[in-house]
Amino acid sequence: MVHLVYCDNAGKKGERVLDQILAGTKKMVVRGAAGRKIPHSRVFEGERLYFMEKGSAAITATAVVKAVWNHVKLTDDEITSILEENQDKLNLSEKQKTRWHKKCLCLVEFEEVKEIEPLDFEHQGNMDDWLILDKIEDVVVGTSIPYNYEKSKL
Repeated sequence: MVHLVYCDNAGKKGERVLDQILAGTKKMVVRGAAGRKIPHSRVFEGERLYFMEKGSAAITATAVVKAVWNHVKLTDDEITSILEENQDKLNLSEKQKTRWHKKCLCLVEFEEVKEIEPLDFEHQGNMDDWLILDKIEDVVVGTSIPYNYEKSKL
């Protein structure tokens, strides 16, 4: 499987999250919710990540999953501790720490980051901020197929 990860436009100190990833100051992404939600338990070491900025129509970077940590039923103290322990890789702003203060967390560390020739993303309705795909071409203009949420079921 491959994963398409939407990145926020503003990260720590106003930097774009994608710029942080490309600069190597962000080596891990987090997704969280009150309950298990994609990509929790559905992303694995060695899989390919593709990154695009929210609001953009271009997929512009890629990386390989180095490690994954899935957490459930966390207490407030555990959430704070996990985010702080990984802050050197997450590089979260205070606003992002608040946003990801959730009882279920999925932390995805990545390596081998590289910028790629932009791929034109074909947006379809009701897409989440993390897509699980057979291949990236499934969401690229000219080769896209209707997005199937089957792969996104927990």
